[in-house]
Amino acid sequence: MTEPLTLSIDAMGGDNAPDMVIEGIEASMARLSKAKFLLFGDEAKLAPLLERHPQAAAVSEIRHTDEAITNDQKASTALRSGRNSSMRLAIDAVGSGEAAGIISAGNTGALMAMAKFVLKTLPGIDRPAIAGYYPTQRGESVMLDLGANVDCDADNLVQFAVMGEVFARNVLGVENPTIGILNVGAENLKGNEAVKKAAAMLQETSLPIKFHGFIEGDDIGAGTVNVVVTDGFTGNIALKTSEGTAKMFGEFLKQALSETLMSKMGAFLARSALKTFKMRVDPRRYNGAMFLGLNGICIKSHGGTDALGFSNAIHVAVEMITHSFNEGIKEDYAQLSGNKPMAEKATDSE
Repeated sequence: MTEPLTLSIDAMGGDNAPDMVIEGIEASMARLSKAKFLLFGDEAKLAPLLERHPQAAAVSEIRHTDEAITNDQKASTALRSGRNSSMRLAIDAVGSGEAAGIISAGNTGALMAMAKFVLKTLPGIDRPAIAGYYPTQRGESVMLDLGANVDCDADNLVQFAVMGEVFARNVLGVENPTIGILNVGAENLKGNEAVKKAAAMLQETSLPIKFHGFIEGDDIGAGTVNVVVTDGFTGNIALKTSEGTAKMFGEFLKQALSETLMSKMGAFLARSALKTFKMRVDPRRYNGAMFLGLNGICIKSHGGTDALGFSNAIHVAVEMITHSFNEGIKEDYAQLSGNKPMAEKATDSE
């Protein structure tokens, strides 16, 4: 980054806020040389924390509000009554152009509702999607939707595919990402009408994308494709199942390595390999779900994360901004609909 990048932070969102937020900003300074932060939250709580974290203090500005969205607050209620909350004011800063992106560890439903209301959706996008990236046997892949849209039609799935492809290409650095639709089988005859129609549309698209076809649940961890497309109902279940399974195996491994003296000795001898394994599957390294399809960058950090996880969510926002993620979506949709990119339209009209 040549110019300082301003990010908007919901400093009161998350189970461990605001301590975790300030510590996360401090931790992010190791990777960010030019960034500024607008901290929306209770100044009485934030100011003492910044005094203890001088690096974060040097790049942060407090915007006081004593209102915050609770984790159990309904999205509709938050949208109506949370106009002065730390979450809403942080989103407003992106909507006004004062900040380039917003990061929050707060209430997911409220964040989506507010962000969609303030930022609106990109041209060609009917519904924003929640996307997340995760480790696989072949590297990293992205999956969407993870819960924003329970019911999806074929058009929605195609939109998710385009957004996921742009993310994998521009942020994950995959030169020619492959796309797969999650289904109950890989055969063309399986699945509901929405996935069948979406598959046909992707096979016939004019965009230069690699559509793999249908994939099954075990293909997610195998890394069969770079972009996994599904509706929010299925995607959220798949995500929570994989998280729970990973946690279960972690506990099994921990128990097995501590049961006997021999197993403890083996764990000691294998400590370097175990450390590498732990780092590879550490969920904090993949913290930061993206709300794709909004006319602005919005990142949802896990509510229970720590400073390391929140710093990674900040890094995800920076990557999406510096790689002009939303511009890539606009260009692809203009091509998909047979129209010129937005920039060309503006030039033609002048």
